[in-house]
Amino acid sequence: MKKKLLLLASIILVILIIIITLWYNGIIIFNYPSKEKYKIRGIDVSAYQGNIDWNILSNQEIDFAFIKATEGSSFVDEKFKENYENAIKTNLKIGAYHFFSYDSEGSTQADNFIKNVPKTEEMLPPVVDIEFYGDKYKNIPDVEETQKQLQILLDKLEEYYEKKPIIYATYKSYNLYIANNFKDNYIWIRDVYLTPKLKDNREWTFWQYTDKAKLDGYNGEETRIDMNVFNGDINTFEKMF
Repeated sequence: MKKKLLLLASIILVILIIIITLWYNGIIIFNYPSKEKYKIRGIDVSAYQGNIDWNILSNQEIDFAFIKATEGSSFVDEKFKENYENAIKTNLKIGAYHFFSYDSEGSTQADNFIKNVPKTEEMLPPVVDIEFYGDKYKNIPDVEETQKQLQILLDKLEEYYEKKPIIYATYKSYNLYIANNFKDNYIWIRDVYLTPKLKDNREWTFWQYTDKAKLDGYNGEETRIDMNVFNGDINTFEKMF
C-alpha cells in the first residue's frame, strides 16, 4: 500500500513539474481570455524585448501596443524613441507608459514623460504603472503621500495630453493606493491566473492576462511578452480613446 501511495505521489509530482515548466515557458496559459468576449487585444513592451520589427509584430492578431517611455524623474527607456517611431507607422493604436517612482515628486515625473512622449491626437491615453519594486515590497511607501504624488502626476499628464490617464496596477498596489480612489481614471489590472475582480467592484478597462506569451518580431533578453485585452468592443475602444 505504501509503495502504491509513493508511486502515486511521484507521478503527481512529475505532472506538476511538467505543468509548471510548460507554464513558465509560455507553452500553456492558464487563463486565456475568450476571443469572442475580448476581441480587442494588445501588448506592452520595453527595452527588454530588444530590437522590434513592428511590421512583423503588428500582424499577429493584436490591435494596440503600450510602449515603456519613462521611469521616475529622469530615466528614459533606451528603446522608446525607436519603438515609438516605428510603431506609429503600423495600423496599431499606440500608447506610452510611465513607471511610477515612490522616490520622486509627481510633478517632475510628469515633466520627464512630457519631455519624451509626443502629444498626438491618435495616441492612447498616457499610462502610469504603479507597482512595487526593490525594497518597496517589504517597506511599503506611505499611502497618503503616494496618493498625493500620483494625483499630481495624473493631473499634469491629463492637462498636457488632454486625455484621462490610465492607471496600471497589480492587486497589491491597487488595493493599497487605488481602490475607492482615482475613480475617473481608466484601470489596467494585472491578473495572470484568473479573470480580474477588483476589491471595490470597479470595472476594469484593460487586463494584462499573461506575461509569458511568445510572438514573432523581437530579439531581446526577454523572450516572452505581455498580452492584454480591452474590456469592450471595437466601437467602444475607438470612441473611448
